[in-house]
Amino acid sequence: MGKPPADVNFTFSDEELETLKPFGDVRAHAMGDPLIDEGDANVDCLITLSGHTSILVETPEGEKRLGWMERGQFAGDIAILTGQASLSRVEMGEAGEVLHISHDNFQRLLVENSHFSDIFVRTLTARRIFSHNASHGAVIVIGDAHDRDVFVARDTLSKHMIAHRWLDPDKDPLAKRIMEAREIAAADLPVVIRGRSRIMSRPDVGELSEAFGLDLVPDNSCTDVVVVGAGPAGLAASVYAASEGLTVVTLDSDGPGGQAGTSSKIENYLGFPMGVSGRELASRASIQAQKFGARIASPASAVDLARDGDNYCISLKDGRRLKARAVVIATGAQYSRLPIENLERFEGRGIYYGATPMEAQLCGGQDVCIVGAGNSAGQGAVFLSQTARNVHVLFRRPNIRDTMSEYLVRRLEETPNIHLHPETEIGTLHGTGSEDQLTDRLTRLSLRHRATKEVSEHDIGFVFLFIGAQPFTDWLPQHMSCDEKGFVKTGPDLSNLDLVRAGWTLDRMPTRYETSWPRVYAVGDVRIGSVKRVASSVGEGSVVVSDIHKALAETTPSGS
Repeated sequence: MGKPPADVNFTFSDEELETLKPFGDVRAHAMGDPLIDEGDANVDCLITLSGHTSILVETPEGEKRLGWMERGQFAGDIAILTGQASLSRVEMGEAGEVLHISHDNFQRLLVENSHFSDIFVRTLTARRIFSHNASHGAVIVIGDAHDRDVFVARDTLSKHMIAHRWLDPDKDPLAKRIMEAREIAAADLPVVIRGRSRIMSRPDVGELSEAFGLDLVPDNSCTDVVVVGAGPAGLAASVYAASEGLTVVTLDSDGPGGQAGTSSKIENYLGFPMGVSGRELASRASIQAQKFGARIASPASAVDLARDGDNYCISLKDGRRLKARAVVIATGAQYSRLPIENLERFEGRGIYYGATPMEAQLCGGQDVCIVGAGNSAGQGAVFLSQTARNVHVLFRRPNIRDTMSEYLVRRLEETPNIHLHPETEIGTLHGTGSEDQLTDRLTRLSLRHRATKEVSEHDIGFVFLFIGAQPFTDWLPQHMSCDEKGFVKTGPDLSNLDLVRAGWTLDRMPTRYETSWPRVYAVGDVRIGSVKRVASSVGEGSVVVSDIHKALAETTPSGS
């Protein structure tokens, strides 16, 4: 593909091609024949046998050929594995034969053959990274940096590893040229442009999901396991369940990563001595789960869980219903919202709940405020200090060491532009305009010392909240036993009364992560008594699969 890094391409030997042929169909194509169109989902894996295939992508300067695939080379990026919409076109550049491996057969190939699995996953992932770094402009977001809809669109695309280019219409001449060429009016902004085939004005998350193929799970799907939540615990459960041969559908209302996905750098996770961002860890785990055949639907919100004979039925917000023999609740917890006036008004316009490169781009060279004293707050402060002018860390306790790892505390203390404010909280928020103006954003806030009651004013337009944790359990049925804060009870935390109320009829007690409903499990931050660490969540998500296997072996599959 042109002259990209070597790891984005691979050429199969003649012997390897013969091994691959039984997984697909060999088809002859004339020059110019279309093979994949932009926007196609669940596309074939295309391996060139003779002639060559051309890879074409839409850019702000028009459609360009990124490269070509000759004998033994295959087209596409990670979308071939995930089933997402293709962001490029593939056509026959020179007449020849192509091996077409359907999406289903490609999934089977990855599971059955580790040699080819390693090659495909490594190469397809490298191509997605190359595409992201190259910024070809196949996907463009045009809109003001402080527009909430712009933030939501960019956040959604980033969580799903969709490379995109953001242009500010007031600062970037290219934005104006594109708007004129595509007949986009200022009133249409913000817009998300997918290549040459689609322009979306103020798209919501649902429209983005449909346009980029982020949720391809059909209504009335039946599966062995439905995992609700794609944070570390849910992704671990998905990986291990799928690798053990169970059919898995994983749902998430936002995007892979959960609360951990907002961490800019996790340095104490086993096996990553240089650290890893929460989003990168989630991306790797998501690809790993889908390599084994798990289907990930996001954004997809579960709103109800009900018994359906011996199985369970999960109802989604959009009206779909999924059936499963077992359910893993891994919905995690969300950062608490500050009980102060105007908070909702400034969310996405100065108030944020994660510190990723996207947020760092917005606040470069300016003062920012972080509220919280946990590791996520510390990681966010260190990360933002690299681009922000000053980082003010607010926490309610007298000593931040009570809640934050020592290595992070020392790093905060040793970074000159990080300033610690113990026993301090935000008093009021101030913006530029009225609530209904798109230009309104946070510009100033007051800080209040809890002990002295002293109030100080600061010109700070960016606040990052990393406080508390509220479990995502409002959607669970009434008889699913939870504690007073909403965390799900499992195993030894369940009383006999809990089991009686839930109608437990088995002659065994619930296993360690099993809830008061048989074959419904809770893992990670949503579970009562869980350790709020990525490693422990991954551990729970992986360990629970052995219990699921035993429970399913005791039941007779029905309706699946």
